[in-house]
Amino acid sequence: MQKENHIPLDHDEVMLAVARFLSALCLEGEFRYQPDYLAEIFEDILKTEIGDDLDLRTKMISCVKTSKMLAKALEPFSDVQIAKACVGVAEV
Repeated sequence: MQKENHIPLDHDEVMLAVARFLSALCLEGEFRYQPDYLAEIFEDILKTEIGDDLDLRTKMISCVKTSKMLAKALEPFSDVQIAKACVGVAEV
């Protein structure tokens, strides 16, 4: 992400970058399950000595939260709908 003192990107450039991200995410597959995968991984880490780090715990919770928000935002749509929308934005 750019800092505020840099030249801001044009709205279309931002939307294109988001569309590319979502398109790549869909190609990875199973993005809808990633919050569960992250939670499982983090639960195992928390059982170790390294998982006792408060800063690390905060970062892990933030990652799970962000992943859940993305999955929830895209939940109503099929993979095909998301892919078509990404192509539509990319073609603009």
